[in-house]
Amino acid sequence: MPDVRMASPRGRWILLTTVLGSSMALLDSTVVNVALPRIGRDLDADLAVLQWTVNAYLLTLAGLILLGGSLGDHYGRRKVFVIGVVWFAAASLLCGIAPNAGVLIAARALQGVGGALLTPGSLALIQASFHHDDRGRAVGLWSGFGGIGAAVGPFLGGWLVDGPGWRWVFLLNVPLAVVCVPVALRHVPESDGRPVRADAAAGAAGPSGDTSARAAAGAGAGAGKARPHGRPHVPFDVLGAFLGALALALVTYALIEAPGGSTGVVSVAAVAGLAAGAAFVVVERRSADPMLPLDIFASRQFTAVNLVTLCVYAAFGGFFFLSAVQLQVVVGWSALGAGTALLPTTVLMLLLSARSGELAEHIGPRIPLTVGPLLCAAGMLLMLRVGPGASYAADVLPAVLVLGCGMVTLVAPLTATVLASVDVSRAGVASGVNNAAARAAGLVAVAALPLLTGMSAEAYRSATAFDEAFGRAMVLCAAVLVVGAVLAFATVRRPAPDCRRPECRTHGSVLAPPLEGERTKGRLTLGDG
Repeated sequence: MPDVRMASPRGRWILLTTVLGSSMALLDSTVVNVALPRIGRDLDADLAVLQWTVNAYLLTLAGLILLGGSLGDHYGRRKVFVIGVVWFAAASLLCGIAPNAGVLIAARALQGVGGALLTPGSLALIQASFHHDDRGRAVGLWSGFGGIGAAVGPFLGGWLVDGPGWRWVFLLNVPLAVVCVPVALRHVPESDGRPVRADAAAGAAGPSGDTSARAAAGAGAGAGKARPHGRPHVPFDVLGAFLGALALALVTYALIEAPGGSTGVVSVAAVAGLAAGAAFVVVERRSADPMLPLDIFASRQFTAVNLVTLCVYAAFGGFFFLSAVQLQVVVGWSALGAGTALLPTTVLMLLLSARSGELAEHIGPRIPLTVGPLLCAAGMLLMLRVGPGASYAADVLPAVLVLGCGMVTLVAPLTATVLASVDVSRAGVASGVNNAAARAAGLVAVAALPLLTGMSAEAYRSATAFDEAFGRAMVLCAAVLVVGAVLAFATVRRPAPDCRRPECRTHGSVLAPPLEGERTKGRLTLGDG
């Protein structure tokens, strides 16, 4: 039974290493967009390279994050977390010294693998280590500090790009890992997926609604069958993970390469991607222990909220990819100015997400999930005012404030509604699916928007050409958000979810919902999106 107290030196060390680990992944997801114009210029790269710089990371992260929690359950969560941190740091070093675009893209894909290992593990270690009386506070601090890291990311990225250079956006992860790994090995207790006795579980279900961290990563829907030596059997759906990642990769390739690539090659990639997606569904349907149990979609509410998630996070992914480039290439701001300009969205989420969650509990999720996307759509339409000579106070700030208010309105209720739409024993896998869906939506948006808006391979080098395509992209993103609002209004119903766990309310990630854990009947499975 976990017994580390928050006030103890060991408790503080555990919190430090988990915050450092998760912050590496959070920072990387926010700082890279700010660096894209400088990366393109220094590597003499076209727009497709900039898309792959973002998407190579998202591709492996989205494809493997559901598997990452299972590995932690089987081999030990501290071990997998440390491997993920070391892997992420090594890939970051490779990004920082990449001599050309090909190496950078490959290194970004490797970063995503590291992220899929360390992201579920950071929350898992907190949930598996702290005494139940302190677990809620620990998770709240972990979420809050992670949100602060996400908020600082664009500012820090802009400062690095304008100062020592864009390569330090990646190299910064190396010293963080140098601190994180020894602390984890020395101070964090190991944990695996062994089920805890029912009496211990009853005492451990503290005020945070403490849960299965393995399920928090969406890795599975139960503790598995016990082996004779006491360790549970944790299945590895390697074929499912491979087919899911392959489908995403091929579809992404087809979308990115369509404007200038060979029609035959693009067509083959698109067809093969769809075929891999169909094969993934077949494998998951027939598997005894699928990575993605398809019967979870029998809940109409769960399916509907995930469709809303796809719409919302596709728009967010497209916005944050293009807006940082727009502010630098078209408006003429520095990387630091562009990164700072987008800070209000994350700051508003950090300050107001908890109040938004409380409001949704009183009035139900339908109104927040309808109004929130509409506010975000209005914010993106206000970005149409952001062009050459734009003023921050008159043009940019109103847009990001309205967008931030929309995010505040919808993100916490969306996460809570996902958890409330399935049986409590499946909350973890539901959260993992929702998190992966959001990342996949952003991945596809970054790949598809330049194609849909007629953005040429060299568009980001021309202020006029990029400005025109950016305007069309914002209209498309706003339209997708309106579709999400209509879906929410038509399909989301009470009862209002009751999500009192701190990680549901206090976070600053604008590119994916927070990962959650799983409460099980009669036992508590400790492990970790």
